Amino acid sequence: QVQLVESGGGLVQAGGSLRLSCAASGRTFSRGWFRQPPGKEREFVAAISWRGDSRRYADSVKGRFTISRDNAKNTVYLQMNSLKPEDTASYYCAAANNPFPVTKFAEYDYWGQGTQVTVSS
Repeated sequence: QVQLVESGGGLVQAGGSLRLSCAASGRTFSRGWFRQPPGKEREFVAAISWRGDSRRYADSVKGRFTISRDNAKNTVYLQMNSLKPEDTASYYCAAANNPFPVTKFAEYDYWGQGTQVTVSS
């Protein structure tokens, strides 16, 4: 059983940056980040392949967020720059038994508990 633990959330002003981390216990393949704004459904943010050579992003975060991974540490990161109030959400790390980056909620097999990101205007 794979366990995922997120960290790095917090409160930041608009235009600021945060870096989220997600440490995994157990073997994982592709990894992703989703977020759930207040009162809305969970949505895809970013995904990275097992080898780290392929990435996918939601249009809303392209050019501002960067996903990366360190397989030696079994950890994936989400660097978030130029944050906007609409980025406020609970952010969830996920892992899939698939070597390629996937974007759909149902394609992921494991989920973290989430970390809150709040961007003030």
